[in-house]
Amino acid sequence: MKKNTISALAAAGLLAASFGVTGASAADLGGDCCADLEERVAELEATTARKGNRKVSLTISGFVAQQIVAWDDGFEDNVYITDTGSVSIGTHFAFSGKAKISSDVSAGFMIKLEVINNDSLLVSQNADDGILNPGGNAQALLTGSTGPIGLESAYWYLKSKTAGRVSVGQQSSAADNQAILPDGSGSLVQANYVFYDVNAFFTRSNNTYNGFVWGHLANCNTLNAYGGAAGDCDGVPSNVVRYDTPTFAGFSASASWGEDDVWAVSGRYAGEFGGIKIAGAVAYHESSDETGTGIANPQAAANGGLDVGHFQVGGYAEHVATGLFVYGAYTKEDHGVTAALRGRGRTSPEGETWYAKAGIKGKWTTLGGTTLYGEYGQKNDAMAAFLYDAGVNDTLVDHYGVGIVQNIDAAAMQMWLSWRHYEGDVSCANQGGAATCAGVGLNAGNNNLEEFDLVKFGALIPF
Repeated sequence: MKKNTISALAAAGLLAASFGVTGASAADLGGDCCADLEERVAELEATTARKGNRKVSLTISGFVAQQIVAWDDGFEDNVYITDTGSVSIGTHFAFSGKAKISSDVSAGFMIKLEVINNDSLLVSQNADDGILNPGGNAQALLTGSTGPIGLESAYWYLKSKTAGRVSVGQQSSAADNQAILPDGSGSLVQANYVFYDVNAFFTRSNNTYNGFVWGHLANCNTLNAYGGAAGDCDGVPSNVVRYDTPTFAGFSASASWGEDDVWAVSGRYAGEFGGIKIAGAVAYHESSDETGTGIANPQAAANGGLDVGHFQVGGYAEHVATGLFVYGAYTKEDHGVTAALRGRGRTSPEGETWYAKAGIKGKWTTLGGTTLYGEYGQKNDAMAAFLYDAGVNDTLVDHYGVGIVQNIDAAAMQMWLSWRHYEGDVSCANQGGAATCAGVGLNAGNNNLEEFDLVKFGALIPF
């Protein structure tokens, strides 16, 4: 009998909660007996992570990626432990959420923080700690500080299934990484055309450091490295308004605008025909922002203003039955005479990047899928502007390598082992009244740089 009474009271309490019983009616079922419990629940909610409120969901995601890097510059070698690079490709965590406004429209947000204590972009022969480096700190571009935590993205959006998505805040432009993203080989993080692993290492001629690093030969020269690296010149999230169309028959497009002034457009396609997967993207961005952090072209305003652009295209094809794949990309700077006028009235060259990767994918073990790949890339005249001013008139960097990426399905992780080789040629003509190339450690004529090799072993675990 007592058991039935308790059950009846519990049912009455549930009904009261369901139909919104008033405070007076609730008192009939025990007064304010639950006040202490409610207060305690409120305290716990204030001190614990939640999945969002009743209207907006909350999801925490990200990944941790660390690697062992063994390098050899021809005269010195060492082994470091680094992250896989910063700005979207390194260790990070993100808070995202969304809420349904109607059957067609939803709203949402994204906050992404990078947590990188040893950025592979910033280590060198003289600095195994990628937070402090002569080349600066990538996190400083994002946050203005040199700490290991940086705000990568923070924006809100409105999305319609039929009309597309509009997002506002700090985020990737419509051109950021567009030529890289079609790569469906499963080795995008480990092998792409950005110099994530050799960027800040000093080049050598004989047994002497030159006055520049490998990243200065893989540079968006008119921006002098701000905003990205050769091949991805619009690579740092910025404050923009971005629009993304819905996907129609595999096609989609994006456009963005912001800062003062930076705009970008892109288009993408993904589909499958006759057992062959195909993906591709094309993008163009242009910037006339002369006040952005890190701008290193003070002559721009006096010489007609800053007006630089960058074109990129990338494509991927995979034979589904065999797992054979090929990926390729091409990028080129676009700035013209007005855009790149330097202090002496000379025009910097427009850099180009070529990149190709091919290999095979398959599931040959019970661990998960495996990717085997070979890669080749070339950067032509993608020099930093100060090198041109010093008298350098031509640069060429070739890089090639091989690697294996193993997925471990039980832990949703990737492990990899790869090797990459770099070769560089720099020509100094002392053209047009430029300073002598001795200022950057080079002789007149052609200079062959010491070759650089690195081996990486690492893992990435998403959550």
